[in-house]
Amino acid sequence: MEMLRAKVPEDWIPTIKANLPAVLVDHAHLERKAATTALNLEKYRELHPKVRELNAIAIEELQHFELVLNILDARGIPFGQAHPSPWISGLMRSIRNGSRQQVIDHLICCALIEGRSCEKFQILARELQVQDPELARFYGSLVESEGNHYATYLIMARDIDLEETQRRLDFYLDLDAELIRRPNPVPMLH
Repeated sequence: MEMLRAKVPEDWIPTIKANLPAVLVDHAHLERKAATTALNLEKYRELHPKVRELNAIAIEELQHFELVLNILDARGIPFGQAHPSPWISGLMRSIRNGSRQQVIDHLICCALIEGRSCEKFQILARELQVQDPELARFYGSLVESEGNHYATYLIMARDIDLEETQRRLDFYLDLDAELIRRPNPVPMLH
């Protein structure tokens, strides 16, 4: 995602590589939450014409959830408790109230989450090639889907109000850069 204003911190990949079981559990929870988020977006009147696109995203995210659960099972890793992501929470706390404002902000947050997932899955596909080639291939297989979700959410926001989306995207890109730089010792994708 070229528009992102901050790179993933350098200490992220060593933390991930040293804690793959915990990261896989976190990933499973993220896919489940991504599916429910896509369905929750259907509550917005402005997105009623996009309900089939949102359903398609939800279905794909549930398929990814199932794939991660299969990896957990194959590796004997129990599906455990979710840990809240300070980065995601920081984005979501900034969503404004008010129908049009709220839906635009919510879509931009979803786009950034998917965009960061795309970026991080590319990193994992590259960085895990020696340590865990199977997992590297798996993460590589998800990159296109995450990129498509990112674009879909951003297009939906722009279709509602292009100028407001661009203005809020600028705000969110700054917020993302600030949040991603904050240290997070917990091994998680976001």
